Amino acid sequence: MDNIRLNVALLRRKVPNLTIAAKSIGIRPATVSNLCTGKIDLGKAEVRTLVGLASLANCSIDELIIRGEKLNMIETQIKTLDFFAPLVKGGTTGIVARPGMGQVVILAELMHRFKDSDLTTVFLLPKGSHPELEGTTELADIVTTTINETYSTLTSQNGEVIFITDKSYIVSGELLDLQEKLVAERVQNVTTILVDLSGEVVDEDMPYGPLETLWQLDADLASRHQYPAVHPIYSTSSILEGIDLDQRHFNLRQRAQKLLRRYRELRSVVAVHGKEKIPAAEVETYQRGERLEAYFTQPFFVAESVTGQKGKTVALSQTLQDVEAILDGKADQLSIDELKYSGSLT
Repeated sequence: MDNIRLNVALLRRKVPNLTIAAKSIGIRPATVSNLCTGKIDLGKAEVRTLVGLASLANCSIDELIIRGEKLNMIETQIKTLDFFAPLVKGGTTGIVARPGMGQVVILAELMHRFKDSDLTTVFLLPKGSHPELEGTTELADIVTTTINETYSTLTSQNGEVIFITDKSYIVSGELLDLQEKLVAERVQNVTTILVDLSGEVVDEDMPYGPLETLWQLDADLASRHQYPAVHPIYSTSSILEGIDLDQRHFNLRQRAQKLLRRYRELRSVVAVHGKEKIPAAEVETYQRGERLEAYFTQPFFVAESVTGQKGKTVALSQTLQDVEAILDGKADQLSIDELKYSGSLT
């Protein structure tokens, strides 16, 4: 299949209420979401789905499909994000989580890490009072309070920008207006990260509209204090379609997800019956899954005063090497405690 992908930016701009619109013509919101993030290869999409989306966007199928354009990732050096759901440069990322699962801490950590890069972070404050953001917004390079102020700020930046804001601006329609203005001005250096401080996104279909990257947080990981609590199966990115991803990374991610999916199934058995009920042939799978899950925990710089642990950065190249070692059994001698919040294996 040629290098093709869905024109997510066009869909986002032309069909602001895509969930309702898709349902109205018989297309499941989950299908649209999976096509946007690359979970479903566009080459495998049904013709009627593409025709339906083109009709909603009032465009041709040719306009709906992007050919030959390569996506690039912004490396965060947060293991679980870079490995399972890379941040797409110039795209839109949505965080799906309930309050208390760590999404605000992830935002704070990203802004902290980007301070040492050539990226400028811009945080548009949500309306009303949000005490949970105390100490977080101060980490942004620029804080804005209105859409107009944000527009002026974004259009005046020469370098790459990380723009962070709340879902409330999607609901009001103001974010769509902002994005249309940026498109009209040919502003292409903005990577958007969306959160929902209310936590209502967990119960909605495509709450943010079309996304290039989805970071879904996991209540089970959060309840066991395995942070960042990023769901390794449900989190995804359009950069993972294979055409834009290093083949080694693509293969390792598939292997890791297969292992973690089975490990999670075995965990439910252990929770009820204990480890002794794991079939002998599955013990190795369980233990390696447990190690891999522990490996993806990571100390954050912004949480040092709370955890007493120094923040760690791990380059993606090192993460790939470490994951391969765990999958191949080369880390079987390491205990879970040695892997938890340890950064890299070396």
